[in-house]
Amino acid sequence: MATSETSNRKRMFKQTILFLLPSLILLIVFFIGPVILTFFFSFTDFSLTGTTAREVSFVGFNNFKNLFADPRFFSAFSSTMIFLLASGIIGQQLLGFVVAYLMQKKNPLFRKIVGATIMAGWVTPELIVAISFVTFLHDGGTLNEFITQLGFEPISWLFEYPMTSIVIANIWQGSALSMLMFQSALDAIPDSLYEAAEIDGASSWKQLTNITFPMIKSTIFTNLVIITLSTLGVFTLIYTMTGGGPSGQTATLPVFMYEQAFVNYQLGYGTAIALVILAFGILLSILYIRLLRVEDK
Repeated sequence: MATSETSNRKRMFKQTILFLLPSLILLIVFFIGPVILTFFFSFTDFSLTGTTAREVSFVGFNNFKNLFADPRFFSAFSSTMIFLLASGIIGQQLLGFVVAYLMQKKNPLFRKIVGATIMAGWVTPELIVAISFVTFLHDGGTLNEFITQLGFEPISWLFEYPMTSIVIANIWQGSALSMLMFQSALDAIPDSLYEAAEIDGASSWKQLTNITFPMIKSTIFTNLVIITLSTLGVFTLIYTMTGGGPSGQTATLPVFMYEQAFVNYQLGYGTAIALVILAFGILLSILYIRLLRVEDK
C-alpha cells in the first residue's frame, strides 16, 4: 500500500513538473536570464563599438563609481522621482480612486461605459499614447487651436512644460489599473457598515476616513507597488514625447540608461544604470511592505 502511494506521488510530481516546464522555461529565458546578464555586464566595460566590443574586461565596481560621480545620473534620478511621485504615486492612485469611488452604487450600464472609456487608455500601446499627446500638445496641435479660439496665446507645452506634459500623459494611460483595483476593493466593503455609520450620524468624510480607507488599505499598498514598478520602467512614452529634453529636464533613469547603452554604445555602463533602477524598485517595494506591516499592528 505504501509503495503504491509513493509511486502515485512520484507520478503526480512528474506530471506537475511537465505542466510547469513551459512556464519555467519562459521565466528563465525572458526574466531570470536577462537579470543575470544585466548583473554580469554591469561589472564589465562591454560596449557595442571599439575594442571592448570584442574583448570584454571585468572592471569591478568602476561603472558604479563613475555613475555615482556623474551629475547627469543625479539629474536623471531627480527627474525620475518627480515623475514617479506626480504621475504614479499621486496621480494614478488619486484619479483611479476618485473614479472608482464616484462610480459606487451607480447604474451598472453607466459603470460599464465609464470603465470601458478609461480602460481604452490602458490597453492603448504606449507609443500610440505618446504620439496622440504630441499631436494634442504640439505648437500647432489641438490644445493650442482651442486656446487660440478663446483669445489666448498658444503655448509650447512640450518645451515650456515638458515634465507636466509627460506626467499628464502617464496619468491618463495608467489610471485604469488603479480604478479596477479600487473598484473591486470598494465593492467588497459591506453596505451594513455604511448604514450603521449613517444611523450614528457620521458624515461622508467620516465614513471615508473611518471605514473606506481602513478597509482598502491592503489594496492601496498593493496598487502602490505595481504603480511604482511600472512607472520606473516607463521609457517609450517619455522618449517619444520629449526625447528626454529639453536640456535633460525629462531624462529619467530609463532614458539615461538608453542614451548610455544605445546612443553612446557603453553597454556595460548602461546595464549598471539598469541594475540601479532594479535595486531602487526592490527597495521601494520592501519599504511599502514594511509600512503595510506597521499599519497592521
